[in-house]
This record gives sequence, structure tokens and C-alpha cells, in this order.
Amino acid sequence: MAGIDLPQPVADDLLAMAKRKTDSTVWRFSHTDRKVIIPMESLDGREEFLLDLYRGRINLAKNTFQNRGRRSVILARLDIGGPDHRNPDDQEVPAPHLHIYVEGYGDKWAVPAPCSTFPNLPDPRQTLHDFMQFINVVDSPNIRQGLL
Repeated sequence: MAGIDLPQPVADDLLAMAKRKTDSTVWRFSHTDRKVIIPMESLDGREEFLLDLYRGRINLAKNTFQNRGRRSVILARLDIGGPDHRNPDDQEVPAPHLHIYVEGYGDKWAVPAPCSTFPNLPDPRQTLHDFMQFINVVDSPNIRQGLL
């Protein structure tokens, strides 16, 4: 997202901020629902967030779980089952990998997905749960997962 840059402490605070669902909508995420965007908010309702869930069309093991703040700033993204990522310093990072906002670079930097945070990467249901814990979702949206 060109032109959108947050100071690192603001982005860190947004990522750490407790998040909750905005309503009781039941969200479907299955082999036929490849993209779901779920609105979230801070506990005081002052900050808006989005939880994005993407699934590969052909490779069903390819999943992306993403958290955006201020509607368009990617704070964190977990890429599973996709291609490797090349960081701005030309370092190749294999999948699965985790992107975390870096001031001046947005989501362009990635690190290998930490096994301590995401211990069950082959299990997309558990990994989505782990990702929501990582981004500090304290009141989870109701997500119906089909062939996740």
C-alpha cells in the first residue's frame, strides 16, 4: 500500500492491541469460499481492524491469514504452502513465513514462521486459532470452516 506508513511504535501497538469481533455474523471459510474479510475492532471500539483469510484455488494447502489495521496497513501476515519470499535485502525466506510490519517497508519483510507460535502448521484450523492468538484476538469471530 504505497503512501501508507506508520511509525513503528504505532504499528507495534496496533498489533498488540486486544481485538474483538464486531458482531455475531457466522463467516464461512471452506474450499468454495477462498477469501473472507472479517471486520474486527479494539475493545474500546476506537480502532478498526480486518482479519483476512485466503485459500489457494488449486493448492488447498496454501493459506494466508492476515491482520490489517487502519483498514489498509498490513500488521501481520502468515503465508503457508505458497512460494518462498525474497526480503528487500535479497534474503530468501522459505514458506511458511510470517510478515510483520516494518516502518518504511510495510509487509515486505518476512521471517520463517516460528514453530513456538505456530506449532501445528499442517493443521489450518489450529494455525488460524494460533494466528488469532498471535494478533491478540480476545473475542473470536464465528468462523465455520469446511475443508480448511
